[in-house]
Amino acid sequence: MTTTSERGAGSRARQASHHVSQSVFDGSRLRVVLLVDVHDGAQQEFLEAYEQLCNQVASVPGHVSDQLCQSIENPSQWLITSEWESAPPFLAWVNSEEHVRMVEPLHSCVRDTRSLRFHVVRETGGPAKGADQAGRRLQTAPRIGDGVIRHALTFTVKPGSEEIVAKILADYESPEPKVDDTTRLCRTSLFMHGNRVVRAVEVRGDLLAALRHVARQPEVRAVEEAINPHLEQARDLGDPESARVFFTRAALPAVHHVTAGRQEPRAERYALYYPARPERGMQLAELLAHRDEAAADDPRSPVLRSTIFQRDDVVVRLIDVHGGIEEADPGHVLGLSDSAQVTELTTLLDDAAGMDVPASKDGSLARLLELARMDLVTDRRSSDA
Repeated sequence: MTTTSERGAGSRARQASHHVSQSVFDGSRLRVVLLVDVHDGAQQEFLEAYEQLCNQVASVPGHVSDQLCQSIENPSQWLITSEWESAPPFLAWVNSEEHVRMVEPLHSCVRDTRSLRFHVVRETGGPAKGADQAGRRLQTAPRIGDGVIRHALTFTVKPGSEEIVAKILADYESPEPKVDDTTRLCRTSLFMHGNRVVRAVEVRGDLLAALRHVARQPEVRAVEEAINPHLEQARDLGDPESARVFFTRAALPAVHHVTAGRQEPRAERYALYYPARPERGMQLAELLAHRDEAAADDPRSPVLRSTIFQRDDVVVRLIDVHGGIEEADPGHVLGLSDSAQVTELTTLLDDAAGMDVPASKDGSLARLLELARMDLVTDRRSSDA
């Protein structure tokens, strides 16, 4: 049986599938750009906080280097760039509680931030294919996207409040989809699994502008206030620092997206929840990504699109299925074609989740699908999405 680590090593040497428009698993170097707007008069305080953070980040696995720049036109504007061996170690760090604690001193100095992340495709003076002289990987080919940015948020509610929260989240009026001339909210899908809520959004244009637009809408603010008493993690959206920490912890980034060559506008949307063993979430997400990439070339697969979201030990797979999930083969929906693949998947799942189904082809795949399937709360699309 091929292990995930072996596949990961091999995937770094192969061309990206033409079906895959987004992935953090190709092994290429990552460049992170952080745009920072510093409060007037706080430049020295910001510099000192950065130098302390820089010393801490230097010991994080996968970190290569970083650079701090100040605008020559506006002293309040700063730019932090960092290089990482690949995307997974950066995501593991930036989504950790350690990161939340590390960056806390910076936020008293900062008015606004914006983070951008890029795989390195080509480099001046370096070879065009594969790796530079130091052996560090470059992305082998540009990905062809569909113009849609995918992102999700996840949080948990107090046990016993699930039905109340589901009703609140289902009954609100949809916000205006148009953000500005270049940005539009295309789709919002809300699911629950037990007391865990997942809200997935699709945006054309600027994701940050769309999220801020939605947060300002009266109907959305009313919903957020209504669910506040039911959240396991308390928050005060009127307090910028409390809101920042909550949404930082709730962020569930998309780590892989694949679209099959077949199109079906009436495909039905589902979400599957895979609780990973401690510190195995990224490995589990990578395994699912390889399964979906292979399924995109399989004409028998009813899965037309799949997006994998991962943060820490939470892995969610959002899928659009032709003909509905009830009529489909569970193995095709799960992307598992044999019992060995079932075994490999279940060894990465948390035992406490009760998903340790037997590795047989009979009822185990249907049982695994039933356990992973999330309950749909609402799925809203703009008229031109």
